[in-house]
Amino acid sequence: MAEFYRKKKKICQMCAGKSVDYKDAEIIKKYISNDRGKILPRRITGACAKHQRHIANEVKKARFMALIPFVK
Repeated sequence: MAEFYRKKKKICQMCAGKSVDYKDAEIIKKYISNDRGKILPRRITGACAKHQRHIANEVKKARFMALIPFVK
């Protein structure tokens, strides 16, 4: 029948050492959706809860500073 495969668990990039800063628009764009500009959820980004909150705050700062658009 159907065989089940374990999906490899994503590790938090920020726990591994990468940082997200609101001034770097290219990195911020990886954490927002292409079609509507929404912040991607944890299950897609692979971030832990603490760093997902940090990502959300950095995205909001970048939007407020007009580095990235609010909507596409």
